[in-house]
Amino acid sequence: MCFAKGEFRVGTNDVWLGQIHGCDFFMSAAQFAYWQHTQLTVDVVKGRGASFSLEIPLGVRFLIRSRLFTEEEEKNMAPVYDGEEYLEHVVD
Repeated sequence: MCFAKGEFRVGTNDVWLGQIHGCDFFMSAAQFAYWQHTQLTVDVVKGRGASFSLEIPLGVRFLIRSRLFTEEEEKNMAPVYDGEEYLEHVVD
């Protein structure tokens, strides 16, 4: 889901993965444990999603594509932060 900046309450069980067009991207720690070896590509496509996300009135939805990281990619991974680390080190 896409929230306006400041409307998503980051918790210690959230993992910060990076940014998409300047917007912070999080997933739950349980999801991250499953997806951590996978590259996720977030696309926007025409259609209606099933949520209260910001993009719904625009007639678009998010589509996530995935593939496993190669061994070389895994060696060069950028750091991820849990919610507490994000709040302490990433937020300006």
